[in-house]
Amino acid sequence: MSDPHYKPFLQIVVCAAGVAADVGRLITAAQEQHWEVGVVATPQGLGFLDAEAVEAQTGRPIRSAWRSPGQPRPSRAADVIAVAPATFNTVNKWAAGISDNLALGILCEAPAMGVPVAVLPYLNSAQAAHPAYRQSLERLREMGVLLGSYEPHRPKAGGGAGRYGWEEVLELLAPRLSVRS
Repeated sequence: MSDPHYKPFLQIVVCAAGVAADVGRLITAAQEQHWEVGVVATPQGLGFLDAEAVEAQTGRPIRSAWRSPGQPRPSRAADVIAVAPATFNTVNKWAAGISDNLALGILCEAPAMGVPVAVLPYLNSAQAAHPAYRQSLERLREMGVLLGSYEPHRPKAGGGAGRYGWEEVLELLAPRLSVRS
């Protein structure tokens, strides 16, 4: 963009995973890079967030449901989208084209609309071994989605929060953003 005051808009899609409570780390990293940030949570993901803290940090309400006809759009269109944390459920539904909530609706449309999307999965190794998950990742790659490198944790152990690289999605998206601006 030629406007020197323009700030790219990052839409973060947050899914229901324990690390979702730390999404503020990604918001801070993006804001330090002079990005505007908004958060969309899956219906289940909403319960994993401190909504008041996230809304104070972004200056925007968290979205988790479609707006009603006639309501104004709550934010501007995303320049880029980060899905972090991305759960087994969301990855598989998205790859299958299932759009049964706002977050998935946004994700299903984004690649065809030319909006770069980076995904940082958070799941356990048993889920990651499921054939549907591997096929879903391949389909997302074919759609041009950028995939992060999180190594799944052991089943029933949780964890991995200390090695969940929130900033990796920004690194994946940064080159795509310069192409769009």
